[in-house]
Amino acid sequence: YFDYPSLIRGGHNFAIIRASKERIETHKDKVDFILALNQDCADLHKKRLKNDSVIIYDSDSVKAEGLGSSLAKMVKEENAAAIMRNSSIIGCFSKAAGIPWSALENVFRKSIDKEIELNLKLARRGYDDAKEARRIEPLNQKPLPLLTGNEAVALGLVNAGLKNYIAYPMTPSSNLLHFLAQEAEKFSIKVIHPESEIGVILMALGFSYAGEKTAVGTSGGGFCLMTEGLSLSGMAELPVVIVLGQRTGPSTGLPTYTGQSELHFAIDAGHGEFTRFVVAPGNADESYFWSSIALNIAWKYQIPAIILSDKTLLEGIYTFDIDSVKDVKAEPPLLWNGEQPYKRYLNTDTGISPLAFAGKAGAVVKTNSYEHDEAGITSEDAGITKSMQEKRLGKAEYLNKELANYNAVKVYGNKNSKSAILCWGSNRGVSIEVADKLGLKVIQPLVLSPFPTEEFKKAISGIKKLISVENNATGQLAKLVNCHGFNVDEKILKYDGRPFSLEELEEDIRKVAV
Repeated sequence: YFDYPSLIRGGHNFAIIRASKERIETHKDKVDFILALNQDCADLHKKRLKNDSVIIYDSDSVKAEGLGSSLAKMVKEENAAAIMRNSSIIGCFSKAAGIPWSALENVFRKSIDKEIELNLKLARRGYDDAKEARRIEPLNQKPLPLLTGNEAVALGLVNAGLKNYIAYPMTPSSNLLHFLAQEAEKFSIKVIHPESEIGVILMALGFSYAGEKTAVGTSGGGFCLMTEGLSLSGMAELPVVIVLGQRTGPSTGLPTYTGQSELHFAIDAGHGEFTRFVVAPGNADESYFWSSIALNIAWKYQIPAIILSDKTLLEGIYTFDIDSVKDVKAEPPLLWNGEQPYKRYLNTDTGISPLAFAGKAGAVVKTNSYEHDEAGITSEDAGITKSMQEKRLGKAEYLNKELANYNAVKVYGNKNSKSAILCWGSNRGVSIEVADKLGLKVIQPLVLSPFPTEEFKKAISGIKKLISVENNATGQLAKLVNCHGFNVDEKILKYDGRPFSLEELEEDIRKVAV
């Protein structure tokens, strides 16, 4: 978990790292070690200390009780950059935690590109200067790669045949842009940074018209600017995937902190009515899988698909096990068979029209933001308007049937419990861990539009108390399920920009469920 303010000069930023032999997806308030390079870190995190916690600190700039080493002095003596104190304190930590030098050296050599020998020298000085304090026992498990949620989303999109990624940087989805730009050549994709979010969505729809699978990324403020383009996608039936990373609003809000306040915005954004797909993955594995599914669905049904995530997930780092993720193949769209004349908006039983792209011999591809007939020619005729509206909205019926194959609602914990935690997005991990401890059931809707009503009905069967856990002030998921005829009995809401910690949610759940 990364915590940092939106300040040019940085302010106090920190990370909390947690590891376990069992799979975990949330942080704790209490910690075993604090690594403090300045006094703020030592002072602000005293509340996290337990009786046997250890503070490791730079004694040249910090006054504390614990294991101090003269890190600034080491760096000066080696004529190194001040930032290399990081290497020294990692050396101190490794010794204090009982991590062998060979493991530290191996990680450094794999991870550091510049000044590796100097960094290793400083790490060694820190290692030799410290003493063992609290041994971390080796997990002795298969090493797994570490991915941010952004990286998992990116890999999922590439897996399903992504050809273009377009974005204007906006926390927390900025790193998705940076990652794909760095790996663009390897993935054989184009990555573009236009002048604005309006330019982003319109450029993406242009690529879509040309037949190339395209995704865009943004946060709430940028998504606001994209909504007219979203409606164009709905009317012109141009497929596009939008990665919407939520943060604290409204307006600029807390731009580097988390939130879950755009659920209804994502479902209802845009003018007019049209079918869309909205999915909210909860960890790195789900981000990879559902990003692939979203790109396939967008092109199969010729609709916009929205991957609704949040800062906690997109910027958090998780172990990722590709072997535990169901394989998804890139699916080709329904293509025109060459029969004349070509009708871009041919009204079919499913509402899905065969695609042809500009430059295709024998096809005139007319795409229209106005209401139009089957050939794409503007029309204001009442009968044609009614027919085309029903065509576009009718796709939802067939999409709903397909979603029955994907576990659009997941259930965890004690399946026999009469009390259940209802969660979505990044609250999945903390809810599952609390539920396992308290013997409760967890219900996690992944697909939010079209809402999987029948699956959700089965999931809550026998539940007497349903407790919604959300990072917003109004209980947006609770409102959504209520719209579909289901009642939420209790709401636990956190809207200060920070995610639930394990201890915090357990305390809140105990008040209403135990």
